[in-house]
Amino acid sequence: MITLNCDMGESFGPWRFGDDEAIMPHVDCANIACGFHASDPTTMMRTVELAGRYGKAIGAHPSLPDREGFGRREMHLGPNELTAAFIYQIGALRGFLDAAAVSLHHVKPHGAVYGMAARDAVTAIAICEAVKVFNVPLFGMSGTQHEAAARTVGVAFVGEFFADLAYGPSGELIIPRTQSAVHIERAANRLRTAVRERTVETTDGSTIAVRFGTVCIHSDPPNANEVALAMRRVLDEPA
Repeated sequence: MITLNCDMGESFGPWRFGDDEAIMPHVDCANIACGFHASDPTTMMRTVELAGRYGKAIGAHPSLPDREGFGRREMHLGPNELTAAFIYQIGALRGFLDAAAVSLHHVKPHGAVYGMAARDAVTAIAICEAVKVFNVPLFGMSGTQHEAAARTVGVAFVGEFFADLAYGPSGELIIPRTQSAVHIERAANRLRTAVRERTVETTDGSTIAVRFGTVCIHSDPPNANEVALAMRRVLDEPA
C-alpha cells in the first residue's frame, strides 16, 4: 500500500503554519518538525498528541539549523556536525514520543538538506549515520544518494514521491523558498500518473520514471487542507 505523508508541526511560538488538525485525518504518516527550521517544544508535544489521537505513524523531520530561512537555504556543515545535528533533533522528538508511549516510525529530512543529500554522498551518509542510531527507515528519493547511502550504512529505505512539487529534467525537486497555493488538479493528475504508470512529467516536458512507497505533501501552502483531501482521494481510487 502506498502511504500519504505530510510535513507537519511547523508552527513556532505565536506563529501558526498549516492546519494540522484538518490535514491529519487524511494522511498516514506525520513528519514532525524538530526545532531547527520550525516548531518548538510545545508544538512538538501537541503534534505528537494529535497524530497519536488519530493513530498516525510519526516520523522525525530534521533540518539544517535555519529557522529564519525555514530550512530552505543550503548551508555547509561538516559530516560529523550534520550527524550530530540530526541525532539532536531526532532525539528531541523521540523524548516526546516516549512520553506519549508512541514509537518513532521513520526519519524524513527537510528542505534544502533533502536536496543536498539527494546529490551528495557525504551528506547522505552523514544523515544515514544519524538515522541508524534510531533503527528506523529513511524516507527519501529512489535512485539518488538517499537510497545509495541507506544501502551503504545499513538503513531501511522507503522511496518517496512529491505530489505537490514539480520535478526538474534530472529528477530534482523544484522547492520554492515560499509556498503559494498548489494547483490541485495538476497535483492530482501528477499523482494519478505516478501511481498508475510510475512516471512523472518534468518542467521541460520530458518524462522520467519514479519508484516510491510513500507520497509527500506539505502543510504550509495556503490550500494544504484541500490538497490533502484530493491526494487521499487519488490514493483511494480503485487500481
